[in-house]
Amino acid sequence: MLIHPPVEPNTDDLYLDLSVNSLVEVTLGKGSSYGIIRWIGSLPTRQETMAGLELEDNGVSDGTFKSERFFSCPPKRALFVKLSSCRPDSRFQSTSASHTYPVPPEKRDYGEVEHSAGKLETVPPISTEQVNQILIGRMKGIQGHCNSCYMDAALFSLFSCSSVLDSMLFKSTEPQDAPIQNTLLHDIVNPLRRCVLFMYFEFLTVIMHHILALDPLLKLSAAGKVQESYCYQIFLDQNHSLVLPTVQQLLEHSFHTAGLKLAEVPSCLILQMPRFGKKFKMFDKIIPSLELDITDLLSEGTQCMLCGNLAQMECPDCFTDPLFSRTGFKIFCKTCSSQVHSHPQRRSHQPAALGIPEGYAGRGTPHSLIRDKLELFAVLCIETSHYVSFIKHGRSSQDWIFFDSMADRQDGFNIPEVHACPEVGVYLEMSPAELANQVPRDMKGVAKRLFCDAYMYLYQSTNMCLYR
Repeated sequence: MLIHPPVEPNTDDLYLDLSVNSLVEVTLGKGSSYGIIRWIGSLPTRQETMAGLELEDNGVSDGTFKSERFFSCPPKRALFVKLSSCRPDSRFQSTSASHTYPVPPEKRDYGEVEHSAGKLETVPPISTEQVNQILIGRMKGIQGHCNSCYMDAALFSLFSCSSVLDSMLFKSTEPQDAPIQNTLLHDIVNPLRRCVLFMYFEFLTVIMHHILALDPLLKLSAAGKVQESYCYQIFLDQNHSLVLPTVQQLLEHSFHTAGLKLAEVPSCLILQMPRFGKKFKMFDKIIPSLELDITDLLSEGTQCMLCGNLAQMECPDCFTDPLFSRTGFKIFCKTCSSQVHSHPQRRSHQPAALGIPEGYAGRGTPHSLIRDKLELFAVLCIETSHYVSFIKHGRSSQDWIFFDSMADRQDGFNIPEVHACPEVGVYLEMSPAELANQVPRDMKGVAKRLFCDAYMYLYQSTNMCLYR
């Protein structure tokens, strides 16, 4: 059933700048509804350009229109409307940056001096050895203001201890956007990495795409076509058997459900967990995968899971077969695929041929294929509409810090705080059975926030970030 907004907005041309992943609002009979554009195109019987929205509140479908799927989202969250009926989400159009805020005299002029002098100085990310001296303590990090915690947590996660997205700070941009890029570099990132900054999902897309024109971080291959995006939303089939999943399992099951592969190794992978606002979480706990092995998620050049030869076949049915491990796509060479599917219980499986790069076919047995892995560097969490972040700043299991831009209030102003949280490492070293038995309210320190409130996981490739 297609619903058309009964009230047309006066802002007739605002929709022209909208694209997939834009946060928008539409006026319906019950008032304004808010959501994100998941698809733009043409629908049968409709001449206008249409938009498929994933709404914050109830919609009418799961991304299908007249039994044809155009995108995926949870049941009763999708709505198809005319693109011209959409307008940018007014909740993100505030001008709170003009507010004043308290800054200690010795810190106040970092941005002003550097910016006005035209310096091109850059400050490297904070190393593990510098974390205690530079980051830990009250009035450290980014000060929250006017519900800015999402932006605060995102900036702190992306730039405090990682350089994987530093390219957006230096690439050429449109003249009208140069002041924003300069502000991000000189007045936010550099001061944050020096010692302290005191300032007041769409935010990431606005910064990366609409302002700095950063190339999409992610290239997904589906049915021979490549799609580009800045982050990936985890979706799961309703028949999944996961109870206490790892991020690795969630990503693999989501790719399996959607029929996706990675077209190339991403330099940065931002994963949004299967939760929607503060009302719905699919899992009570999610186990962070400190490393993501994406080798089998790539569209080309993988190994047979049994013998190590070049993989030529993949079996979606084997992915859910309890005989195999709970992680990893089930890919085989032709010989192993034939043997595996000679079993009576698997004769009905339908393995599919994999794409093989031209240079691989004649190389013989590639036992030395390197596994492509991404490392976790930050996690954004949300509880009761408040965002905080965890940063993995070193190799040790205890090298974690926790950032809250609104940890306390004093004289009407928010007090940001960063503190070490080595207790996280204790839980990460537990077996799944031990972790399942942990009562969230009894978990030490802030560990409960990481395992129970995770919203976005940020991964980086230490190899690919050198080239992008």
